[in-house]
Amino acid sequence: MRHTTLTAAALLAALTLTACSTTSGRDGGEDRPAGARGTASDTPRTTAPTTTPPATSRPPSTSVSSLSPSPNSPSRPTTSSPAGKARWKPRPGLAWQWQLDGKVDPTADVPVYDIDGFENSAADVARLHRDGRKVICYVNVGAWENFRPDQDAFPRAVLGESNGWAGERWLDIRQLSVLRPVMERRFDMCRDKGFDAVEPDLVEGYGNDTGFPLTAHDQLRYNRMIAAIAHARGLSVGLKNDLPQIPRLLADFDFAVNEECAQYDECADLTPFIAAGKAVFHVEYEEPRSSFCAESRRLGLSSMVKEPELGVWRQPC
Repeated sequence: MRHTTLTAAALLAALTLTACSTTSGRDGGEDRPAGARGTASDTPRTTAPTTTPPATSRPPSTSVSSLSPSPNSPSRPTTSSPAGKARWKPRPGLAWQWQLDGKVDPTADVPVYDIDGFENSAADVARLHRDGRKVICYVNVGAWENFRPDQDAFPRAVLGESNGWAGERWLDIRQLSVLRPVMERRFDMCRDKGFDAVEPDLVEGYGNDTGFPLTAHDQLRYNRMIAAIAHARGLSVGLKNDLPQIPRLLADFDFAVNEECAQYDECADLTPFIAAGKAVFHVEYEEPRSSFCAESRRLGLSSMVKEPELGVWRQPC
């Protein structure tokens, strides 16, 4: 959930790739990431890391959630959605709560909750369901975190540079065969706890100094793999930030999650989701509601102000 800025090298590479491409297939002729910021988030991944980044606002997880595959779904992808469960497709305008700091507080009177998949239990999800809420499972898919119970499942060869946050390192998303089983087990956890959807974070590594020569093409392949893993488990999936690739990824994702599009004058870039009848869950951290809520309502975004720690406090539009 934190923003970083596209490097000049990444921008040049993407521009070159776009200019040189003669096709526009699903994995070719990638979108030019002009002006994009890559996320670098896990917990309150919210603002651009500085030269002295703040410590992760959440303490390392002490939960012991099992990530062992269930007997019916080992580390290979499930081929169909759970029987009798239609995938949730959130529509524009739904109010939401985004709480990644600690155990969920169920007191916000909204129909959608986005909470940490590791920190919350099946009982927490069931309680929200009893109150009529849909629940999104936050999972970091782009960085290794030394405070997660499955930290040893990541080979050292896929760990890159620090992303500026304590205990986290970028992942080499080119290594799909290595990362896929790990992400499948994480999404199994979300499914088995009863979540309705997944918010995969940190899906803009190609625009950051990861320690790997990642390209827009690499990111599209990885993001589509992540979406497919979620859909195979009957979970809807949101595209986190990654605005330049929205045109190519719109069909693969069921909703969007965005940080600070108003502050950076980018909210109009999210309108393809709204036009497709897909919700855009949006937060600002520094902008006052008076500066963006009217535009958010006009565009159909589900907007609110949150503190960077992403605790219980919220101010909706």
